[in-house]
Amino acid sequence: MSADLLVIGVCAVLTAALAALGPAVISRLPEPKLDADATEVDATEVDATKKLLYRDLVTRRSLRVELAAVGALAGAGVGWRLGADPLVATWVYLSAVGVVLAYVDARTRLLPTRIIAPSYGIVVALLLTAAAVDQDAQLLARAALGWVVMGGLYLFLWFVHPRGLGYGDVRLSGLLGIGLGAVGWGSLAAGVYVGFLLGGVGGLALIVTRRASRRSFPFGPYMLMGALVGVVWGERLAHWYTSR
Repeated sequence: MSADLLVIGVCAVLTAALAALGPAVISRLPEPKLDADATEVDATEVDATKKLLYRDLVTRRSLRVELAAVGALAGAGVGWRLGADPLVATWVYLSAVGVVLAYVDARTRLLPTRIIAPSYGIVVALLLTAAAVDQDAQLLARAALGWVVMGGLYLFLWFVHPRGLGYGDVRLSGLLGIGLGAVGWGSLAAGVYVGFLLGGVGGLALIVTRRASRRSFPFGPYMLMGALVGVVWGERLAHWYTSR
């Protein structure tokens, strides 16, 4: 087996194993409060939250296998793109967490702070390790600017139209911005753009099929899919675009 295939396989297995922990993590989340905690539950999300609680999400027996399968695909893509780059550990973690967050948001219209907040510390620690291994301080500078650019963009959109974007999306955008910025500017640009593109198309489809309303549909899964596209193909897309 070639070194590249080995890395892809290891990344797929590790991401699948982490994603398979999703049901255990979800079952331990405190149920969201529906009263004054506007940062945790937006007014547009209350109806969806009343219908489905976190503990209801883990009742399906096949869920662990499903999350692991999606995680394996995401991890294989990350391994194929990043190879043995020390950054791959960061994106194995982000891919696994992303699978879990996408599932929760798709079902509840919520992105749990209890998952996103500690992920900032884990991602920063992994990036510091990668920068130390590669002796690349620019990696940290790119990550910080990625956080400012993507997180700042979503924060601005939330301020302008808070009903159209949950604050959980803002929290998630900063985390993804850090990871995408560390990979490169092409990945960051593609991740942001593709996330909005998929969100527009997917949101319209949900509204047309009456599976969501204009005021409440899960945007997190599209952000996460856009970020995965950004890290896997972003630099190639940027090179193709600039070379035209």
